[in-house]
Amino acid sequence: MKKFFKIFGIVLLVLLIGVFVWVNSNLKDRNPGYKVDVKIINENASVIKAGFAAIAITPEVHDRWTDKNEDAKYNPKDGDTFTDGNGNGVFDPVWIAGFSNNKPANGIHDDLWARTMVVDDGKTRLAVVAIDAVGFMNDDVIDVRNRIPADAGVTYTMVCSTHTHEGPDLLGLWGETPFKSGINKAYMEYVKNQIVNSVIAAVKNLRPASLAVSEDLTGAIPLVKDTRAPEVFDSGLRIIKAIDKENGATLGSLIAWADHPETLWSKNLLISSDYPHFVREGIEKGVFHGDSLVKPGIGGVAVFVNGALGGLMCTHPSLAVKDPFTGQEYQEPSFAKAEAQGKHLAMLALNAMDQPTEVIDSAGISLVARTLLLPIDNNLFKLATALGVLDRGTTGWMNMRSELSVLKIGPISMVTIPGEAYPELINGGIEAPEGRDFDVEPLEVPAVRDLMPGKYKFVLGLANDEIGYIIPKSQWDVKAPYTYNRKDSPYGEENSLGVETASILHRNIREMLEELNKN
Repeated sequence: MKKFFKIFGIVLLVLLIGVFVWVNSNLKDRNPGYKVDVKIINENASVIKAGFAAIAITPEVHDRWTDKNEDAKYNPKDGDTFTDGNGNGVFDPVWIAGFSNNKPANGIHDDLWARTMVVDDGKTRLAVVAIDAVGFMNDDVIDVRNRIPADAGVTYTMVCSTHTHEGPDLLGLWGETPFKSGINKAYMEYVKNQIVNSVIAAVKNLRPASLAVSEDLTGAIPLVKDTRAPEVFDSGLRIIKAIDKENGATLGSLIAWADHPETLWSKNLLISSDYPHFVREGIEKGVFHGDSLVKPGIGGVAVFVNGALGGLMCTHPSLAVKDPFTGQEYQEPSFAKAEAQGKHLAMLALNAMDQPTEVIDSAGISLVARTLLLPIDNNLFKLATALGVLDRGTTGWMNMRSELSVLKIGPISMVTIPGEAYPELINGGIEAPEGRDFDVEPLEVPAVRDLMPGKYKFVLGLANDEIGYIIPKSQWDVKAPYTYNRKDSPYGEENSLGVETASILHRNIREMLEELNKN
């Protein structure tokens, strides 16, 4: 008996050591010593160059499957079967991110992209990349930067996610089970290399350019719903069109709007960029009603970036979208609904670009960027990190490396947010409702846009990271009684780093904008 307990104890000790080593490797800093600390101030009116590129990041979906009970989950016990497209004898799923686990793609509706705008003032070369993904973590952004060749001359690269809920999992949270990562490592490598190729191509396409700025701050309000009180939106369309100074051709455009690309909702099984696909198609090639061209496109490469979409900003199934030409209403999730939404947005953007608010012929680029360490207070995030499902490591004990940047290009200012900010943080309207968990008044004031310089204020969400929802502390609500007479805790807090995240980000943004404005 003693021998049995001795052997059992040794085996248990080995297992515990193995678990410790495994967890420790999951928590290991992926980029030890990495830190962004950039401050470039250029108030001189300089010649601007702009270049654009679009490189596909569409995955291969070899195997298709039959969803017997139409629950959008692959389960052979339910009678689900698959077709072995690559003939290897096993089911090779492409896990769709954004709604639930165990949701394999069943085909491709439209391509996913890494679309890049590069702007250069002769001193600073800035790359803004938008990828069709639910999110892209800071460690992966750092990896991309390290792969961009030095001769590309890029000073600073920003990688933003459109946050489509119809693309492959690049965060790890939507695998077969909550305890299995959904990331396909080969696909992740492909995405990173394609992002690099997109940046290189955009640099090669640099041309002397004018920047035409356009806005429609009200027209898109009917296309998005705020599903959490207070109702505050970031529904303004903001556009920059780069025009070749020598021949007048459109080089490309940057379109910023805030809404979850989940109009297709949770039962869609086809890879898609959701409504941004139709926005970009309309802006580049024109908006059609059937075979008739209603509004010509501007050409070039359209780059769509999302804004403050926390809260939760989405085109919910309860919100009907009208076809802009027939007036037909689409309420149930479908590609027809996403197309109607995309055409609406494209028409608004194209009409705004017909009469730009301002054309910038020369300007300097000023940039402030910094690395932050954010505490991981969410126990689910801690567990996912320890298990390697959330594969990003930690810096110190349960701190997450993330990043902020602010910049100016003449009268244009931009702030990047590393996740899904609640719009009241950006545009104002933070409340301190009865039932809140912390007896504090709004802390994250003034609103970010009130702090930003210039006439045209772009906020780029899910930029250089995806840390989840960014919630004002005075609206934090996980304990009963709940705010706004809710029966349950609202969605958001369970996918947030923690209650202090918004205050930390707001404080740093404010400091950085003060630096940006110092001559």
